[in-house]
Amino acid sequence: MMNMKLSAAEIILWLLVLNLGLSFGAGLYEHRIVLPRWLDAQGMHWFSEEARRDNVGLRFWAFVSTGPLTLLTLASGFFALRATGALRVWWLAAVAMVLADRLLTFSYFIPTMMRLMQAADSSESVASAVLWSRLNHLRHGLVAAAWFCALQALTWLRASKLLQGAAGPLA
Repeated sequence: MMNMKLSAAEIILWLLVLNLGLSFGAGLYEHRIVLPRWLDAQGMHWFSEEARRDNVGLRFWAFVSTGPLTLLTLASGFFALRATGALRVWWLAAVAMVLADRLLTFSYFIPTMMRLMQAADSSESVASAVLWSRLNHLRHGLVAAAWFCALQALTWLRASKLLQGAAGPLA
């Protein structure tokens, strides 16, 4: 019988995979369902009061990605650097993509949305919101690719544990 005790590195990798999946799904949901309530790109209107009412940054994202995903990424980088072989490659690839997402999020997406939440309905705010929405596709791609890489890392981790018994490459 396989030893089911998980190391700290394995727990961090599992949490990274789960958080990336949640972030990816929630990001798509926000983009397809919630964003159209804030932005009418066809009619050229920005509804900042709707964005403020939803306040998804503080009501949801702060608890899913702003804090947790950032901390999991840093912890993953620490453990991924100590891993070996394909596990290391896939895990570091995931970390690199999430770091790119985190940098974009903190440098562009959060500050822009904070400005938009205070902006009046104008052609400038619509243009800014449309750009924010279009660039969000890049963020979705980064999170999806990072999720895929983290899943690959998890696959390599589980395979190596089966091949090496309970010890695994991170024990």
